[in-house]
Amino acid sequence: MNRWTLLIGVLAQAGAALSAQADPLSAGQQVSEAFLRGDVESVWTRSTPDMQEAFGSIDDLTSLQDGLLSDLGTEEAVLSERVEKQAGHDVFTRLSRWTDAPALIEIVIAFDDAEHIAGFYVRPQPVAADSPYLNYETKAQMRLPVDGEWYVYWGGRSLEDNYHAVDMGQRFALDLLVLEDGESHDGDDPNNLESYHCWGRPILAPAGGIVAGVVDGLPDQAIGSTDPGNPAGNHVVIDFGNDEYGFLAHLRQNSVRVAKGDHVVPGQEIGRCGNSGNTSEPHLHFHLQTGPGLGQGKGLPAQFTDYRANGVVIHRGEPRKGEIIQPVK
Repeated sequence: MNRWTLLIGVLAQAGAALSAQADPLSAGQQVSEAFLRGDVESVWTRSTPDMQEAFGSIDDLTSLQDGLLSDLGTEEAVLSERVEKQAGHDVFTRLSRWTDAPALIEIVIAFDDAEHIAGFYVRPQPVAADSPYLNYETKAQMRLPVDGEWYVYWGGRSLEDNYHAVDMGQRFALDLLVLEDGESHDGDDPNNLESYHCWGRPILAPAGGIVAGVVDGLPDQAIGSTDPGNPAGNHVVIDFGNDEYGFLAHLRQNSVRVAKGDHVVPGQEIGRCGNSGNTSEPHLHFHLQTGPGLGQGKGLPAQFTDYRANGVVIHRGEPRKGEIIQPVK
């Protein structure tokens, strides 16, 4: 991280928005343009106390802005601006070309439900990790790791569809949650883990294999807290054979029903959906890789069989962001 890149870790691993402001696109444009022209006071006053603490001081924020201009030159063309909902925040992203930057630059601003700045960073545009497995065909016969309707929050091969794509090991990962009326929880108390529609739902073995690793007993994180020291939280690793290992992560504390060395069959319950590990809200993380250790293998595409995506029967495919998926019975 160099002097002009500031990263505040409020942006989510997964999650549907708890609320949304009236016009986050306009708000993002206003804040980014104020920052670029040197109006750091307006950025500072709009920031949350946690964000101000992360900046350090208004003088530090001024130094950040000065350093950005010194290193990158000036913004010469805005290529795109968009807003996505992540973990209860409206997240604005501005992609632009700069006179002295070798890569395109992103300005990313997260707004909370009171329209305050809760996250802010400037960085070179991320790129998807190179992979020798883009044309790989999954050898295991895989079903979805869940029953019923689930929403693909992150999934696919592009960074727009899947933020995991920057990571070699999780290059083709999925994050799944459950939506009802467009929300991931019932709305009464977003801090109550049990209000999330996927909380406690069974997580299933997607294919037959041998359990290669288990972690259980880690606490489920309160909303707004994460456990970066245990990124997968409670999880199960299944060896499907042929150097294909499936990771099912963020399971509920003490819900794991298998042990290392157990043989599992497709559709067998291996645990319950939870919120353990480095996670923003209850969801299931799944990815396939070439080895049994987290971060020690290369990601593999996971092609599932016989499921519906937005009502269309897919005989073999890879779920993508924005799809409602469920097994074909």
